[in-house]
Order: sequence, then C-alpha cells, then structure tokens
Amino acid sequence: MYVAVRRGLFYRGLTILASALLCAAAAHADEIRLKDGKKLYGVIVGYEDNMFKVKTDFGYVLVEKDKIASIIPDSPAQPAASKSAPAAKPTGTKAAAVSTPEPTKKEKAAAILTNATVRPTIPASSKAAADTNVPALKATTPTPKAGLAAAPPPPPPKEEPPAIQEEIQGNLYINHQFAFQMYKAPSWQIIDGAGQTLPNAIVAMGTSNESTLLVVGHEKSKESLEATAQGVETRLHDAYDNYRLISQRKSIVGGQPAVEYRYRGMADEHDWSGTLSVVAHGGEFLTVLGMTYADSDLIQIQENVITRAIASLDFNVK
Repeated sequence: MYVAVRRGLFYRGLTILASALLCAAAAHADEIRLKDGKKLYGVIVGYEDNMFKVKTDFGYVLVEKDKIASIIPDSPAQPAASKSAPAAKPTGTKAAAVSTPEPTKKEKAAAILTNATVRPTIPASSKAAADTNVPALKATTPTPKAGLAAAPPPPPPKEEPPAIQEEIQGNLYINHQFAFQMYKAPSWQIIDGAGQTLPNAIVAMGTSNESTLLVVGHEKSKESLEATAQGVETRLHDAYDNYRLISQRKSIVGGQPAVEYRYRGMADEHDWSGTLSVVAHGGEFLTVLGMTYADSDLIQIQENVITRAIASLDFNVK
C-alpha cells in the first residue's frame, strides 16, 4: 500500500526524484504509463489488493491499478524460422498436438488492467488441423454440492518494513544503518515513509512551508564516479521542464570524492534551484539532492542552507 506523506512540496519533490531515478530501468523492462502522464519502468512480479508489485532497478514499487493508463510489455522479438528447413507434414491419422502457451505475467497484468480474460492464442494452421482431426468433446460442468462452497484462502501476512536506524540530536541527523551524519536545519522536518515512496531514498527532510527539500539516496553502480554521476544528472534532467545546468565540478564530501551539479528547472509551476552531489563511498554511491524555490526572496538563504547540509556530510559514525 502507499505510505502517506506530507502534501505539497514533500510529495511533489519525491515524485520528481523518483521520476528521475526510476527511469534508468527503461532499457530492459515493461513500460507502465500512469494516468497523470508519468511513466514507470520495471517488471511486474505480482498483483494483490488492487495493486501491482513492480520490480525496478532500485527496489520494489506498489502501483494502484486505477492509476495505470496502460502497460506496454518489453517482449523480445521472436526469431524468424529458418528458410532452409522444410515444413513438417502430418503423417498417419493421428492429430498433430496443439501447443497452448500459458499467459505470461505481462499478459495477466494487462488482463487485470482491462478487466479482460487472458487466453492463449493458437496459430490458424494448428487450429485448423485440430478442428479436422480431433473430435469435439461435450463440456460438462460439475454441479457443486449445496453448503460445500470452498472458502477463499486467507491472505498472506504483509511484511512490515524494517525499522530505520536513525536519530536526531539537536541540529544533527544521524543514520546508523548507512553510517553517516549531516546538518539538519532547525526549520526542516523529517518526512516519514520516504523510503517506501521513493525506493532508493534513505532520508528526506524539508521546510514546513513547502519551499525546500533535501533527499539522500543510495545508488548501486559498477561504473566510475564520473559515469555514475553523469547518469544520475541525465535522469534528473528529464524530470524537469526547461532544465538548465548552471555548473559542474569535482569536489570532496565527507572526505570522499564527489561530483557536484548545480541546476535550474521548472516543475509544478515553480522555478527550482537545485544542487545534486554524487558521492563515492564503500563501493557504492550516495546521492544528495537539495532543491528550493528559485522564484522566492529566500532563495539565497535556502541555497546556503542546502550547501551547508551537503558539506557537513560525515561518514565517521560508529
């Protein structure tokens, strides 16, 4: 089920970042088009309680059926039959066996979405052979005995999300699970359930007046820091309208090498000023994204607060 988060910027900010990071799975995954115009890429692995469970490169996401406009499967092309191999001819009086493929998870998902019944398709030639050789059998429907209707099996117990190992000491946010700490402005609030809303988010925090947001996430990649950072920045570019890259530089964050991007972009009828830092740490990468209204008189103050928070990132946590 969805986890409720604060209305306004908190939810919109997570949606922007989710759109930027989840579209990385587009190369080898189904395309799920939502009614609000967004797209999600992943593999549908289950359906329960009117929700699809989608596996993406960054974890599992639950999507309500009613919010999906269409599902476009990413099916590999069928190999063409060899022209040199002659077609096999039926011999004798026995009918050729007709193969009826089982519906795939993608077909079942499409059937659930359209309220249709998934049926396997039979090639026309095979169907004709079956009709001429196999006698029709009269279908019989067993009559259920009164009072013996089978009760539906109980639903499986839902897994509880693991507790987040984090704490706040004054203006210091400490995460014991990922072993880092950083500055938290007094006016910032922690957004509960950010990890469920955005699969790769570690923590999200922002102002109560919905003008500033900062999200720390983790990204697994076997590529170099520069290549990984460029990939994240490219996906972030696609999440905004009129995206403009202001600057790009290498830096050191928490004693670790990092790449920093400063940008501007339009989203939700506002011009945003953002800073993205991708930090190499322990064979993986942390992404720190800070964004604030650029069309506000407080832009310089909030930009300085975001810069201070990113610069304060410290991995010396026991």
